[in-house]
Amino acid sequence: MPGLRLEHEKILEAVLFASGDSIPAARLAEIIGCDVPAPRNLLAHMAEQYAAEDAGIQLIEMEDAFQLCTNPAYYMYVQKLPQHLPHKMLTSTLLETLSIVVYKQPVTKSVIEEIRGVNADHAVNKLLEYGLIVEKGRLDAPGRPILLGTSEDFLRYFGLHNLDEFYKAAPI
Repeated sequence: MPGLRLEHEKILEAVLFASGDSIPAARLAEIIGCDVPAPRNLLAHMAEQYAAEDAGIQLIEMEDAFQLCTNPAYYMYVQKLPQHLPHKMLTSTLLETLSIVVYKQPVTKSVIEEIRGVNADHAVNKLLEYGLIVEKGRLDAPGRPILLGTSEDFLRYFGLHNLDEFYKAAPI
């Protein structure tokens, strides 16, 4: 049914555009009322179309979720828009802290401080504020400390689809 396929693509495009964030494939399947493989096929077709047309947007996948984003070729124009949030300035302290979270996640703040040898309150709070790390639960230990891990914004910031890409690219 080409007509229904096209209608589903339009629905997916509208939902992803309106969301502004990534949406899991299973949720997209619920929205269009079908099994998970169907939206994946539709989204693959849409991504191919955007790429073939060199459209101003692109469809990306991050850990089984999808999002519409600016085509990097046109990002310089988007940057001319007023920024509502401060630019995420990653200092060496923040990068050091973030790298510990990436490689040790889920990790507690005390483990980060043990590795760095200094208090990590400021760095952890900034990374949480920037949305690059998130709470991943609580450790089953006295005091139930918060476990930290990377977020979808981390993947987006570094242009990754998943953490495996990061681990493969990073020299260890």
